[in-house]
Amino acid sequence: MVSGIGAAVLLLGVAGVAGCSDDKEATTTTTSSASTVTVAPSTVTVQPTATTTAETAAPAPVAPTTTSAPPAGGIMPAVVCMNLQAAQNLIQDNGVFYSRSEDATGEGRMQVNDSNWVVVSQSPEPGVAISEGDAVLSVVKIGETSAC
Repeated sequence: MVSGIGAAVLLLGVAGVAGCSDDKEATTTTTSSASTVTVAPSTVTVQPTATTTAETAAPAPVAPTTTSAPPAGGIMPAVVCMNLQAAQNLIQDNGVFYSRSEDATGEGRMQVNDSNWVVVSQSPEPGVAISEGDAVLSVVKIGETSAC
């Protein structure tokens, strides 16, 4: 039994020395393999089922129309002699949500409370297509001298 153990130790020692090799001699082997999968065609059997078809009339063809697109915004309404707040509301009802106002006296006063002012002139004139910021309303305070 001693000789079997000695042989095992000798075998492990040789294996250990063989496993230790110089890095210069180390090589790496990479293998790759490809597999091919073949799929056999299958047959599908469809059983007919009872169906009901309803006959409907085809819709009548629609003639193309050549209308121009509406302006991006709206049409300037007549707002002279209106309260500034009411004038702004009317412009918004026509699709434009940003209008400008200016002090018609030239003093540069801010229109803090729009309902305290009256529109004395407008730009552009009524009926003109406008977009955001195009409407400019010149105003004076209610009670100040104006043509209204």
